[in-house]
Amino acid sequence: MSWSAFGKATELRQRILFTIGLLIIYRLGTYIPVPGIDGGALREFMDSAAGGIGDMLNMFTGGAISRMGIFALGIMPYISASIIIQLMTAMVPTLEAIKKEGEQGRKKINQYTRYGTVFLATFQAYGLAVSLEAGDLVTDPGWYFRAATVITLVGGTMFLMWLGEQITARGIGNGVSLIIFVGIIAEVPAALAQFFASGRSGAISPAVIIGVIVMVIAVIGFVVFMERSLRKVHIQYPRRQAGMKMYEGGASHLPIKVNPAGVIPAIFASSLLLLPTTISTFSGGQSGALMATILAYFGPGQPLYLLFFAAMIIFFTFFYTFNVSFKTDDVAENLQKQNGFVPGIRPGKKTEQYLDYVVTRILVLGSAYLAAVCLLPEILRAQFAIPFYFGGTSVLIVVSVSMDTVQQVQSHLLAHQYEGLIEKSQLRGKRRPKARKGPARR
Repeated sequence: MSWSAFGKATELRQRILFTIGLLIIYRLGTYIPVPGIDGGALREFMDSAAGGIGDMLNMFTGGAISRMGIFALGIMPYISASIIIQLMTAMVPTLEAIKKEGEQGRKKINQYTRYGTVFLATFQAYGLAVSLEAGDLVTDPGWYFRAATVITLVGGTMFLMWLGEQITARGIGNGVSLIIFVGIIAEVPAALAQFFASGRSGAISPAVIIGVIVMVIAVIGFVVFMERSLRKVHIQYPRRQAGMKMYEGGASHLPIKVNPAGVIPAIFASSLLLLPTTISTFSGGQSGALMATILAYFGPGQPLYLLFFAAMIIFFTFFYTFNVSFKTDDVAENLQKQNGFVPGIRPGKKTEQYLDYVVTRILVLGSAYLAAVCLLPEILRAQFAIPFYFGGTSVLIVVSVSMDTVQQVQSHLLAHQYEGLIEKSQLRGKRRPKARKGPARR
């Protein structure tokens, strides 16, 4: 990457400007409030809310939930629907057959995902409207407010889904991931200002501030290293004959990431464990003795919370990898169709068993890495009373999206340089001078 190459890549600049423009529209939408909300009461409520809805949802929605903007649900219903459809595709034979139909199957799966997004967004929007009424945060409660809130929030989520698709198709990077990335980054300056203000007031010692900054840098470096780590399985292809020609066999490798499941296990585990805190927050503390007992043992920072958080991350890492992101039976079948084999391993069932063995050993390290990155910030928040949400899930998302986006920018620059070289070679071929004829013989 160089500035001179970037200056010549006109299409890449247009894609980047298009992406920035749509992301600015998203950020403006987070400040447009839902009709009928009492702004003063909402600010007091969100200041008093801890954990649950006041922290993690606010991070994923870029602060829209704290302002109750039209994008208050964010893109999370679409992500949840996508994950659910992926898991159902792996477990339901009918959906798996649809997925294997090629482009038509992909369109059907996308259509089912949109239907699921509408259903989840409607359910969440109605629950949010009822909770706002129960918390006396509404100027004119009633069915009109509920209908207006549901229509506004569901429309906002569907608009964000459309924005993400446009960024993916006509911009740079993955649109849905960039929307979450921008929402997280937008909350960082305010969180840092609050953090340093606590240090100036004496609530947090300077040593803790320096330690947290060093730890954040170390965690980011560790995440970059682990996300780029691969286990390469050697693949051999035999010699083959096509017509009268004999082609020599080649060697390749099958890359297996240390963390094939990405950030999805952390999102699943965080969502399930924050559910009791979220219910208690919106019910105004009137959830009964059972919910109070659950919160006492499973509140953020509690030992049982951390234990179950780690256990669920490990479970979802194995479950999602073997059922969605890296299905060893499909990989072994594709290798057999391409006449590829692992040296010393017979194709078919033996290759599948070998891949199961390799992936299981890799996931022991990958799940431990995910659990460590997600648990360390939770422990620090509980021990040192850090006043903002610093979660391993947000670090994973920011690092992963940054790496993917930079890689796509490099790919576009490389493709542009290749196009320039091809055009130059064609022009040189056309301008090649004709050979001069020698003198005529007398």
